[in-house]
Amino acid sequence: MKSDLEAYLRVARYRVDRALDAWLPGKGDAPGSIHEAMRYCVFAGGKMLRPVLCLAASDACGGARELAVPAACAVELMHTYSLVHDDLPCMDDDDLRRGRATCHKVYGEGMAVLCGDALLTEAFAVLAKAEGTERYGVGEMVAELALTGGSRRLIGGQVLDLEGEGKRLSLEELVKIHEAKTAALLACSVRLGGMSANATREELEALTVFGNSLGLAFQVIDDILDVTQTTEKLGKTAGKDAAVEKATYPAVMGLEESRKEAVRLTGVALDALAIFGEKGTGLREIAEWMLVRDY
Repeated sequence: MKSDLEAYLRVARYRVDRALDAWLPGKGDAPGSIHEAMRYCVFAGGKMLRPVLCLAASDACGGARELAVPAACAVELMHTYSLVHDDLPCMDDDDLRRGRATCHKVYGEGMAVLCGDALLTEAFAVLAKAEGTERYGVGEMVAELALTGGSRRLIGGQVLDLEGEGKRLSLEELVKIHEAKTAALLACSVRLGGMSANATREELEALTVFGNSLGLAFQVIDDILDVTQTTEKLGKTAGKDAAVEKATYPAVMGLEESRKEAVRLTGVALDALAIFGEKGTGLREIAEWMLVRDY
């Protein structure tokens, strides 16, 4: 990773972490057990890709970063909630996330369910702190996040994923799963960043294409890493998809074709940034880094 990108990511992550620390209930706030679990999951040291993309989208549209921070925090809270629930024994049943024990392994299954519920609720409470712009009110931004997290996007994708386990899925069926389960939240992240910067409709459409294409590329790469990297490198259980007979890009397309697909999708995402010129540098460099990441 280039040093300037490392600095860009570090500053963005610090700003989001600082805001989340201020907005989330403290461990000492009653009941302390749930607030400790929430903070354990949120501050686990993940890539924080979605909130960083949100801030980078604001940069691309010429916005003030502080106006995008509520949206960035909201998408990180929604993403973390989805991980907590995905890891539950009744779902993907995983013991490791972001390099340490999953929420239900530390706090129990019931507390993990409640922790995910609380994080999702907090996402909307935090987004409600946004100021809104001339083109996009807070209500429109909240509706954007709600659509993304509901049965037509994130939850619907998880349903399709569960129903597809043990089945031979077509590429079209696999793409449909990950358009909803993975790409939708990345697209939402950049769209909310754009909204916070009062993006034009043309800019918002470009961010949508970028987010959807990058989200699918992200999933392709994730699937490749699941079969080529170790648990220690990934910070989560490697080979888990194959163990539960889950449809993945390498399983459907083969490893080499999957790599080509990741390159193609990243190219589509990068092409969409032409409208932003130099202001899109942050988004461009993040997309290029994601293509070659190894964790």
